[in-house]
Amino acid sequence: MKRKNIFGTISLLIVGIVFGAILVSSADLVKPSRAEAIQIGSASSPVSSVSLNDFNDAFVQVAEKVTPSIVSITVVSKSKENPHKGFDFELPFPFKERMPENRQGGGSGVIISDDGYVLTNNHVVENAISVKISLFDKRELEAEVVGTDPLTDLAVIKVKAEDLPAAYLGDSDKLRVGEWVMAIGNPLRYLTSTVTAGIVSATGRNINIIQDSYGVENFIQTDAAINPGNSGGALVDLSGAVVGINSAIATNGFSASYIGYGFAIPINIAKSVAADLIENGKVSRGYIGVSIGEVDAATAKAVGLEKPMGIIIQNVLEDGAAAKEDIEPGDIILEVDGKKVNKPNQLQSYVATRRAGTEVELTLYRDGDKIKRSVVLKSRDKDEDIKSKVVKNDDKEKKNNNEINEITFDDLGLTVRDLNESIIEKYNVEEGIFVKDVKRFGKAANQRLFPGLVIVEVDKKPISSVEEFEDIVKSKEGDAILLKVVDEKGRTSFVGLEIPEEK
Repeated sequence: MKRKNIFGTISLLIVGIVFGAILVSSADLVKPSRAEAIQIGSASSPVSSVSLNDFNDAFVQVAEKVTPSIVSITVVSKSKENPHKGFDFELPFPFKERMPENRQGGGSGVIISDDGYVLTNNHVVENAISVKISLFDKRELEAEVVGTDPLTDLAVIKVKAEDLPAAYLGDSDKLRVGEWVMAIGNPLRYLTSTVTAGIVSATGRNINIIQDSYGVENFIQTDAAINPGNSGGALVDLSGAVVGINSAIATNGFSASYIGYGFAIPINIAKSVAADLIENGKVSRGYIGVSIGEVDAATAKAVGLEKPMGIIIQNVLEDGAAAKEDIEPGDIILEVDGKKVNKPNQLQSYVATRRAGTEVELTLYRDGDKIKRSVVLKSRDKDEDIKSKVVKNDDKEKKNNNEINEITFDDLGLTVRDLNESIIEKYNVEEGIFVKDVKRFGKAANQRLFPGLVIVEVDKKPISSVEEFEDIVKSKEGDAILLKVVDEKGRTSFVGLEIPEEK
């Protein structure tokens, strides 16, 4: 019996060993697929996660901390225009006499000092007759407008109160795209202390809502909901620091309803403006005295830059700050006080934080070299307009209508002709060529050239005929040229234009 058990045990062991050997040999025959052999994705760990409860608590703590610093503002102001304008009928007497002269509106504001100064938007208190604020503790106080700055859409108002909960103002220069932010305000007048959340979608946005050539637009874009009435409220980060003043929303253009994008004024600009308004009642802003444009790929290629960078100076204001410091049209500003600038509003917003009399250092690119110029900022006269003078040469014989030549450059989508006497007098130029036609979607059109311009320079050298222009274009195949153009109003600008190689 014992022998049979021993024999059975030995048999089971042998079977197990054989079966195991078969499995091992089979495994050697099965090779991993190509997908299994290749490393998919990064081998490094993802960004460390934060506890969901900690993340949630951050929003709660910020809301509790900042909400008391946000006020509701009610404004009675002068009506800008007839509210019945546009209707195709006359209002009968006595309705004409009863047409309202005033209107009531509102917005939000941020308490920036414990003794009653409140920061808000200019458009909230514009043309105000009376201003009243409602505090978080339900007190209502009369306020006065200390000062406004339409060029940044900011204003400061003041109430007589003490020990108010002033907000902590942060550093908007450190704000990063993707960072969580909260918008706190008073939308729709009755929904007090409303908090919404989102992320920073972009910085440095120019959305062209300030209708002034000197307007400063460098908005923070966020998808945190900013609704009507939220103007002047705070955009805060998750440390509770105010990083922006809510100012505008993107709408669908029909019902003016919010479509997911809000815009806030960076708090660094707001702090500078508020300090000026509180001290002087107005902003003593300094100006370089130039008009500027972005450097695109064609312009960069035309002037010899390795890539698009900096800001090109289109015009220099006569008797402005720049004119006194050997700064010329066509120079490219690469840096201001060591800070790189690649968009016009980056330079504008930086200078907007500097007062008249402040010195700034510009790093310029001119004719292949980097040079530095120091400029003492000047205040601006409202009636000043930036224009470049086009020097006349009375010794040159003017072309008459019988000598006009015209050439079309199909690859550029551009037709130019020589100047006649009437164009010379109208544009106040002595030489150049006239842009007669620009083909839609062509290279010239893509560079924002249009009929009615006069090209006065090519690569910073005067141009006098279409034949001369044709020779330059042929010599620059595969390269780019820099055009200086003048419009009907005498405004000049520089335009880069790439010349395709002949096929």
